[in-house]
Amino acid sequence: MSLFNLARPLIFRLDPERAHGLTIGVLKALPAGTVGFDPRLASSVAGLTFPSPVGLAAGFDKDAEVFGPLLRLGFGFVEVGTITPRPQPGNSRPRLFRLTEDKAVINRFGFNSQGQAEALPRLRARARSGIVGVNIGANKNSVDRIADYAEGIRRMAPVADYLTVNISSPNTPGLRQLQDEAVLRELLAAVREARPLGGPPVFLKVAPDLGEGEPRQIVRAAVDHGIDGLIVSNTTISRPALRSIHANETGGLSGAPLKPLALDALRRFRAETGGALPLIGVGGIGSAEDAWERIRAGANLIQLYSALVYEGPGLARRIASGLADLLDRSGHATIAEAVGTSA
Repeated sequence: MSLFNLARPLIFRLDPERAHGLTIGVLKALPAGTVGFDPRLASSVAGLTFPSPVGLAAGFDKDAEVFGPLLRLGFGFVEVGTITPRPQPGNSRPRLFRLTEDKAVINRFGFNSQGQAEALPRLRARARSGIVGVNIGANKNSVDRIADYAEGIRRMAPVADYLTVNISSPNTPGLRQLQDEAVLRELLAAVREARPLGGPPVFLKVAPDLGEGEPRQIVRAAVDHGIDGLIVSNTTISRPALRSIHANETGGLSGAPLKPLALDALRRFRAETGGALPLIGVGGIGSAEDAWERIRAGANLIQLYSALVYEGPGLARRIASGLADLLDRSGHATIAEAVGTSA
């Protein structure tokens, strides 16, 4: 039995947000670094070479405090944030709930952030080993959210290996309206104008709760404005059948129950892109088999977060190892060869 499995009952007695804060404190005491991966897991996406397709989604390291130790845990890349231009406390507590019976999480953080000025020095000082992306958002009380994203692009581009424009969190009122085609095109035009020449790739993170035709509109807008890839998807506001007493809490649902919806969204975006635009699959991934399914459905890379709550810090290494085994059985020479083979 792993140390995490022994400690989990004690951890789960703590308030989830307090437990997360303690985890960040422990990680701060650990050394930064990267690990070696099976070379067959490496792939080139948007001009970057990812040593493993298994990444950490935004939301864990909100203020770019522990990306180095997280890379050492076996992630092929780490995405920090969401970081807003100005500090904001987010929504009132409690705002994070474990749905243990469902292996799920509901959060309504609301982009709590120390702000970009606090994160910048930490990111500027990092050793340029390992891939670290920066997820940017708008302040809740902003009078011009599009200007917030443009500011985030300009400020964070020098310290990021890639940038993610997050317009799909359900916890900032009105934010998802930025996915509407006309507004999205205005936003992406501002992002393109703010993007420095030779700057890092820019990804767009979308919601799984999309209507008929919306993936096509988003893909067309992304291609027209030079977006380098799509992250599919954020948390859901829908509520599939859940057993936990927290099932009806307001916020975004993630974890195992999100898997069917996120997988379907990925397939819809793959059908619209035809493989011409890189896709990062997120949502309900908790095993090598889940990651493999997402890769074969069209994901060039995958990200996880909520599964760490239930599976522990060794999950990224286990998934990477499992993917290497699945490659052996599949007959594919590299992970890149497997992308989209079931699409």
